[in-house]
Amino acid sequence: MAVWEGNRFRDRREAGQLLAEQLRHIPMVRPVVLAIPRGGVVVGAALAEALQAELDVILSRKLRAPFQPEYALGAIAEDGSILLNPEALPLIQGADEYLEAERRYQLQEIARRQGLIRAIRPAAEVTGRTVIITDDGVATGSTALAALQTVHARHPRELILAVPVGPPERLRALARHCDRLIYLLAPDDFHAVGQYYDSFEPVEDEDVAQLLRDAYQQYQSSFQGFTRE
Repeated sequence: MAVWEGNRFRDRREAGQLLAEQLRHIPMVRPVVLAIPRGGVVVGAALAEALQAELDVILSRKLRAPFQPEYALGAIAEDGSILLNPEALPLIQGADEYLEAERRYQLQEIARRQGLIRAIRPAAEVTGRTVIITDDGVATGSTALAALQTVHARHPRELILAVPVGPPERLRALARHCDRLIYLLAPDDFHAVGQYYDSFEPVEDEDVAQLLRDAYQQYQSSFQGFTRE
């Protein structure tokens, strides 16, 4: 676990490059970076390029609170399993119909993204490999936790969470669900991920597709079978 001495990132790509600097000394076996779309894919692409790792995505999705879509009730994983945020339980009481509708919507979005992404590349194998899950930051941590639990069930050799920024209490909670946590900033006055970036423009599906296409072609031609110990 390491903390960067700066206080902001120029953009998501710089954040990924800085994370890579913290990871270079770690022995890895066939490393694969699993990024959480969309913003996390920009971070993940820079991280994978610097580490000569494979790049893929993990399609866990936030379950949005009614009338507060930026607040996470929890998250849903690719396999349909739901992880609820304990702090959100008062908002969920009596809202079974809303929660079911949100679950169906997010599963549809996961299926849509699977169709887009798996047309570019097959899902990466993670069993027995060093797996690095990344995003452009964590707020509630629900989506990252769903991703960690999903990948843990697939038996990676080592499971690492690498994120540029997040609130200290959430990072501590997430650390219990991975073998290693790497972060750069953990401000006590955290409010939102975007406040720690000079440029935090929306990332579109087309951007994600291009980054994955380029990374897959590069990995196939240059880095298959790469091991660093």
